[in-house]
Amino acid sequence: MSLREKPPFVIAVDGPAASGKGTIATGLGEAFDLPVLDTGLLYRCVGVLMQKAGEDLDDQAAAACAAALLTADQLDDPALRTREAGEAASRVAVHPRVRGALMDFQRTFAEQDGGSVLDGRDIGTVIAPDAPAKLFVTARPEVRAERRWKQLFAQGEAVSYEDVLADIRRRDARDGGRDAAPMKPAADAVLLDTSEMTIDHAADAARRIVEAARAKWISST
Repeated sequence: MSLREKPPFVIAVDGPAASGKGTIATGLGEAFDLPVLDTGLLYRCVGVLMQKAGEDLDDQAAAACAAALLTADQLDDPALRTREAGEAASRVAVHPRVRGALMDFQRTFAEQDGGSVLDGRDIGTVIAPDAPAKLFVTARPEVRAERRWKQLFAQGEAVSYEDVLADIRRRDARDGGRDAAPMKPAADAVLLDTSEMTIDHAADAARRIVEAARAKWISST
């Protein structure tokens, strides 16, 4: 099989909140000249849209309706980057109908010509299970909480480290314990623990992992 006949080169970057997967995914997109989709923004957008409409985040029918109407241009809303949006995303993501409504959006992005980078919770297990390159990026909860606390502080959100850590632990339990596409590493994903890594170190490690996967993909028949 020639390179032209191969399926798109998809890089799946999964992991829990504040693990560094978003930064890593962006860096990989730049390194390999591929478009990047932060799939978490889709769920954040659904949650924010519901909150603006005064709807109950636990109402699966309403959440599925919001997901079905979501468009790409809504993902630039700064409100999606807040702590509240992250919590809302974790709550609506437990709904199977929401995940089903957003699946086509993600798969269409993944399957575009040339390839893509997607980061989320279930990219390597559900959205793009055949992705040639899969990473599961993680870090200790305390490290992730500190990173998120600093990020929120820089955005002007007044919140304590202890509250952020509690949020992280709660989201980990919810994301990993849900019935629909629970967060877990794909069997063939490379684990990348960034707890003791600088941003540059983590980015370099991820790039080398993907370079190895891409070389294997190119040479496969």
